[in-house]
Amino acid sequence: MAFRTLSGRFLAGLALTGFMLAAAGCQSGDNGILNLGFGKKDPTAPPPPQDPKILASQLNAYCPRVTVRDGTAFFNTYVNEVKKPKPKSKPMHKPRNKAEAEQQAQEAQAAAAADAAAAASPPDDSARIIYQASISDVTRDCSRADGQLTMKIAVAGKIVPGPKFTPGTITMPIRTAVMHGTDVLYSQIHQYQVQVTDPSVATQFVFTDSNAVVPAPTAQDYQAYAGYDETAPKATTDKPKKTHRKKTTATN
Repeated sequence: MAFRTLSGRFLAGLALTGFMLAAAGCQSGDNGILNLGFGKKDPTAPPPPQDPKILASQLNAYCPRVTVRDGTAFFNTYVNEVKKPKPKSKPMHKPRNKAEAEQQAQEAQAAAAADAAAAASPPDDSARIIYQASISDVTRDCSRADGQLTMKIAVAGKIVPGPKFTPGTITMPIRTAVMHGTDVLYSQIHQYQVQVTDPSVATQFVFTDSNAVVPAPTAQDYQAYAGYDETAPKATTDKPKKTHRKKTTATN
């Protein structure tokens, strides 16, 4: 009887010891991840990532960038050149023999090659340039009021007179725009005039558009643009013609 009692206590002690070892193994293996309350978290473990959120102060300070699109940083003007009429080719008559037929074929082939070469090489228009204008820098300033964003877009550049330039006032078509993705929130063409008096030096200019008003953005995803728009219609400076009424002779 005493042997059985001692054996039972021994087996119970072994079972308790095994449970404690298993619990210790769980504590050392979870490294605080399971967070069962048996151990402490690893202080060197990185914090869980958080979703990036734009603060209201950051959004209120947001002012969309202004960029110049490719192909809109330069604007050249040329004088209209009267095209010379193309010389007429000699009419072909029916060849009288084989040698004359071969000569006509060679002349036709040479003329076709000359036309193809003229079409492939663009003409040199540098001698016809009136002036060249370019944009060197763009900047902006923003203000908010009544749920709207007002942008002041500034464009700086220079005007270089060409061989055909004469002192006077020139007109440059400058377009400013604000977009939200593919939606055009603001777009305006400005016929900006600059007085150029010295044809021997470049003239600096600064243009400012203060009227770009768009809805206040809810995220930092607006984009502003500035550049020359050669497709815009030119401003007309013609004065309206006066209409003359014919005088009627009074009859008694």
